[in-house]
Amino acid sequence: MMTRRHILTASVALPALAALPGCLRPAPRPGPNGVTLPAIYRIDPADVARIRSRARDGVNAQRHAADAPPVALDAALNAAAAAHARDMAARNRAGHLGPDGATPVERAGRAGYRGTVLGETIAESYEDELQTVTAWFNRADTRAVLVDPRARDMGLGVVQTGGGKIWWCLLLGDGADRA
Repeated sequence: MMTRRHILTASVALPALAALPGCLRPAPRPGPNGVTLPAIYRIDPADVARIRSRARDGVNAQRHAADAPPVALDAALNAAAAAHARDMAARNRAGHLGPDGATPVERAGRAGYRGTVLGETIAESYEDELQTVTAWFNRADTRAVLVDPRARDMGLGVVQTGGGKIWWCLLLGDGADRA
């Protein structure tokens, strides 16, 4: 049975995630008073595959530390997560139910996923994928979803609005459709 999981991210760092290369973070810059201004992490749609891979690597680093098997990106879960991220951005509201009331299980099924959906984590932030994954791992409820030892598949959706806000949706499934 799936329970509701909802998170707004916080900016923190985990050593296993900080070691991943290729972040798209802009260099910090000082404001007029010398205090560092926040930088907006900009996502180019052409970078989504790379963002998904880095997020998967971050999830797998923490799954390894928890003695859970690695997950692989799954096209159907990616599609379901992307559709939900787009819906959340369009409604400017984070939640696990789609605008038509669809659950993560129903959305994944519509996208063609034939395994069992084990959980979903969502976020709205201005932070990159590694900061977002780190924030999920720093909360007991979302960490439990991400280290579920039954998980074999992962999908990630990410959408950035014009003002820079990023909407994230991560789905995990058991990979039973490949058995």
